[in-house]
Amino acid sequence: MKIDLRNRQHLLLLLVGLLAVYWIGDKLVIGPLAAVWQARSERIVELRKRIQQGKELLVQERRTLEKWERMRTNALPGAVSSAEGTVLRSFDKWSADSRISVTSVRPQWKHPEEDYMTLECRVDASGSLAALSRFLYELEADPIGVRIDSLELSSRESDGSQLTLGLTVNGLYLNPPPQ
Repeated sequence: MKIDLRNRQHLLLLLVGLLAVYWIGDKLVIGPLAAVWQARSERIVELRKRIQQGKELLVQERRTLEKWERMRTNALPGAVSSAEGTVLRSFDKWSADSRISVTSVRPQWKHPEEDYMTLECRVDASGSLAALSRFLYELEADPIGVRIDSLELSSRESDGSQLTLGLTVNGLYLNPPPQ
C-alpha cells in the first residue's frame, strides 16, 4: 500500500489550519466570552444577595421603627434637672417597692454625641437576695428608659443573708433638635 505524499501534505496542512483556527478562536473569542460570562454570573449572584439583604431590611424596618419609638417615648423627660429628678424618684420608688436600703445614688451626665446625653448613676444598695432581685425586676420592668451597664453583688455576712449591690445604670436623654 502506497501513501500519496501530496494528499498527506494536504491533510496535514488542513489539520494544522484547523488547529490554528481553533487556537485563535479560543484565544480571541471563546476565552474572553467565558471570562465575561463568569464575571456576569458573579455580578448576578452579588446583586441577588444585595436584593435579599434589602428585602430583609424592609422587613426589619417596622421593628426598628417601633424600637426607636419606644426609646424616644421612654427617654428621660423634659429638662436636664427634671430628667435627673425623675430617675432619682424612680430609684426611691423601686427601693420602697422591693424593701431594700439604697445607701447612695451618684448621678453623672455624659455627653457622647450632640443629639443625646446619658445620665449614668452609680447605685449602692443592700438587702436580701429576694429583695435585690425584686429591685432589679422593678428597674427593668419600669417603662423609663434606663439600662443596667454593670452589676456587682457581694455578701456582707458570712451566711449570705445580707447582700450588697453595686449597680451602674444609664438613662437616655434625647436633646431636642435646634429650631
